[in-house]
Amino acid sequence: MLSGQEFVRVSLETNLFFQRIMKEHLFFFEISLPPVESLLIQEANALKRGFEQLLGHSVYYATGIVSEQAVKSNILVTPYTLRAEEMSVMLTGASLSTEITKAEYSLGNTARSYQPEWPENIMDEINRRSYNLLKEVIAFQKKLFELRLECRSFMFVYSALLHHVDHEAEYYMKILESLMQRKLPGKNLCDELNLWNHIMEEHAQFIDGMLDPTEEKLKETARATANTFDRLSKGCTAATARQILQNSITATEGISAFKKAATEGLLQCRIRSVIPPLLADHVWRESNYYLQLLDSLKQS
Repeated sequence: MLSGQEFVRVSLETNLFFQRIMKEHLFFFEISLPPVESLLIQEANALKRGFEQLLGHSVYYATGIVSEQAVKSNILVTPYTLRAEEMSVMLTGASLSTEITKAEYSLGNTARSYQPEWPENIMDEINRRSYNLLKEVIAFQKKLFELRLECRSFMFVYSALLHHVDHEAEYYMKILESLMQRKLPGKNLCDELNLWNHIMEEHAQFIDGMLDPTEEKLKETARATANTFDRLSKGCTAATARQILQNSITATEGISAFKKAATEGLLQCRIRSVIPPLLADHVWRESNYYLQLLDSLKQS
C-alpha cells in the first residue's frame, strides 16, 4: 500500500503525463477527420476538452507536490510543448488550452506543503474521473478503428496508429485501477520491455511513413531505429531480460534524441513532412517516459 503522501504524488505525476497524452491523441483524431465526419469531430473535441479540464485540475494541485525530477524530466512538458501547441493550433484551426501548458512550466516554483486533509480525497476524485473518461475514450477509439476497417469512415491516420493509441490508453487504465486501490501496478520485466519497445518501434515506423519522400536520411534513420526496437521486442526472455534492458536504454536514448531533433526541425520549418509539430513533441515525451521507466526497472 502507498502512504497517503506517496499516493498523491504518484497519482499526480501519472495523471499529468497521461492526461496530456490522452487529450493530444484526441486532438490528432480531431484534425485528421474530414469535414463530413462532423459528429466524430465533435465527439473527439468533447473528450479532448474533458481531459483538458482534468489536466487543469491536476496541474493546480501538483504545485509543490510533484517531484523535482518529474518537473525537469521533459515528460510532463518539454521546452517546445507550448510552441508546438501554438503552431499546431494555427495550422489546423482546432483548439488547445495553452494556459494549462503555461501553468505547467511554473510547477515546482511555488512551495506548498503536503496537507493530508485535502489532497487524498481530491486525488481519489481525479483518478476516478480520469478512469471513467478514459473508458469513454477507449470506446471511441475502438469505434474509429472499426469504422476504418469496415470502410465506413476515413481518417488521415494509419489504422495501426489507432490500434497503437489503444494500447497506451489501456496501459494508463491499468495504472489507474491500481492507484484507486492505493497501490502500484505489478511489473513483469519482459512484459514492460516488450510493450514499450513495440511502442518505440511503431513511433519510428509512423515517423518514417509521415516524412516526405525527399527526407531520405531521416527516413533511413527511422527505419533503422524501428528495426532495432523490433529485435528488442522479440528477444526478451528470463535469461536475456537484463541485457535487453540495457540495450533498450541505449536504443531509447537514441530515439529520444532523434525525436527531439525532429521536433526542433519541424518547429523551424526545416523538415518536410505531414507530421504536426505537436505530434513530434508528443512522441518525444513518451520516449522520455520510457527512459524513466527503464531507470526504475534497472534499479528494481
